[in-house]
Amino acid sequence: MKDLTQLMQQAQAMQQKLQDAQARMAETTAEGTSGGGLVTVSLKGPGDVTRVQIDDSLMVAGEQDILADLIVAAHADAKRKLDEANSVLMREAAGPMAGMNIPGMPKLF
Repeated sequence: MKDLTQLMQQAQAMQQKLQDAQARMAETTAEGTSGGGLVTVSLKGPGDVTRVQIDDSLMVAGEQDILADLIVAAHADAKRKLDEANSVLMREAAGPMAGMNIPGMPKLF
């Protein structure tokens, strides 16, 4: 019975770590750029866009397609960085259980 109690305590501690990591993930930010820094997109949490910065030199009539492509590329860059940061947080929270495939449990990074 002592082993079961210890296992339950470890599971509760891991659950708390995962909840803490999720709270930190909600506050995590990432910035992506494209066009050599002409377009910058900032994301927060699960991927909410918090800021788009566009260099004045891109504000040219008839260049909307180029600008749109740069915005999409900057967003993709920011999203990749945000996903990497969030994965690190979750792996740290999961500790030695990271990567384990336990039946009935979601895979822990």
